Amino acid sequence: MPGLKTRPVGATATLGKTGYPHLVSETGGTLDIATGPSQPGFNPIDLLYAALAACLAMSARIAARELGLADSLSEVVARATGDKATDGLSRIARFHVVMRFRGNLTPQQQLLVIHRAEEICTVSNSLASRPMIEIGEF
Repeated sequence: MPGLKTRPVGATATLGKTGYPHLVSETGGTLDIATGPSQPGFNPIDLLYAALAACLAMSARIAARELGLADSLSEVVARATGDKATDGLSRIARFHVVMRFRGNLTPQQQLLVIHRAEEICTVSNSLASRPMIEIGEF
């Protein structure tokens, strides 16, 4: 699309001899990682769930617009959790996402929005496809 502006994406994590990682996004956003069991904040797995929830919520709003239902949607809430694998490599074996809609969408319209949001969401599409991860020095 002509004139479409793209957003720089990516993140850098810096970790010293002690403490927790400090993250900086390509656009200058910052976030400090928290890993203590009662420490408030995001740990790396929370960020994975947050990325999935945020992407699906934004995709649901786009989907509602595409389906002509934008006026019937006042809010969408997406919550992502998951189950860690009990065998093999440390990983998330299953993601659980629940979505709640506020507004005047019928249950059938909500399902349409959910299915279309899943098709749109870059994060869910990426997780489902097992993308290649290349690790090197910079």
